[in-house]
Amino acid sequence: MTRNFTHRLATRDKTPLLVGIVGSSSSGKTYSALRLATGFQRVTPGEIFVIDTEAGRALQYADDFRFVHVPFGAPFGPLDYLDVIKYCVDNGATNIVIDSMSHEHEGPGGVLEIHAVEHQRLGGKMSTQGLAWNKPKTEHRRLINTILQFNCNFVFCFRAKEKLDWNKKGPDGKKMEPQPLGFMAIGGGEWMYEMTAQCLLLPGANGIPTWTSNMPGEKDTIKLPKQFVGTFAGAPQLTEDVGEAMARWAAGSKPTAKMTAVELLKEYAACSEPSEFRRLQEIGRVSWSTFSKDEKPLVKAASEQCAKRIEDAAMAPEPQLEQPAEQQDDNSFFDEKAGAA
Repeated sequence: MTRNFTHRLATRDKTPLLVGIVGSSSSGKTYSALRLATGFQRVTPGEIFVIDTEAGRALQYADDFRFVHVPFGAPFGPLDYLDVIKYCVDNGATNIVIDSMSHEHEGPGGVLEIHAVEHQRLGGKMSTQGLAWNKPKTEHRRLINTILQFNCNFVFCFRAKEKLDWNKKGPDGKKMEPQPLGFMAIGGGEWMYEMTAQCLLLPGANGIPTWTSNMPGEKDTIKLPKQFVGTFAGAPQLTEDVGEAMARWAAGSKPTAKMTAVELLKEYAACSEPSEFRRLQEIGRVSWSTFSKDEKPLVKAASEQCAKRIEDAAMAPEPQLEQPAEQQDDNSFFDEKAGAA
């Protein structure tokens, strides 16, 4: 089937913020996340929703911040996270804090447990270890792709722990003693690709991120794009003012241009990528009042069809063949026991 494409002169459009906070216990993750989200809210009005996997820990800050609390217990599979995020968006969330995202990786029903169940279902052989990753990887990718469709700011809190590289080899090709990597997120490394920025809070950080490190794992955990270098000059705490500055950048360089319903319908028909869908959703929002009574349901249906098309594409399984264990694909970004611990 021939795919449809569109093109346009590039502009810096409004984009949601996806900010990761990776931190050890008592480093200030939850409080910092609420401060950032409150800053986002100054630019993106609407309710802050907190998805709380930590047995109500976020409620400790209910006197300091206004937010809607959503308790979220096991199971913590990717599609369970997707359900609770959709619930928040459907109920008016414009800024969402997820505390913690690490449960999707190692919590009950998370990707490691899904893999273990799949491995047993496939016979429990070493040769099926790779095949057993197909289901959790597909569901994880669907979660990420769907989040990218929402016109909503996110702060993702990840637990961090010190990890070791067990596979480091010396000049002679022999395995070395386990090498320290530093503090790294408990969670799939694929998240890093989608983050607008990602902060590392070391023990006792009190909400002040570390932006440079000599530890290889910490270097891979930190993400500070050039547009925020000035915002974090002088190593400030994660505060409401920092969040506001980030949100003002994310608002784009010019107001969103309106489209006619006919133009928007054509764009939806050609759209197959989450960020482009998000742009069209923003155009639809600012153009809605100009559509006729008959055009509005057509635009709504086109938006829903486009969203489903993108979700279905994200759920397409990756082809994998049975193979000897030593030749299996590297799934170490899912499995903490493979390469780092």
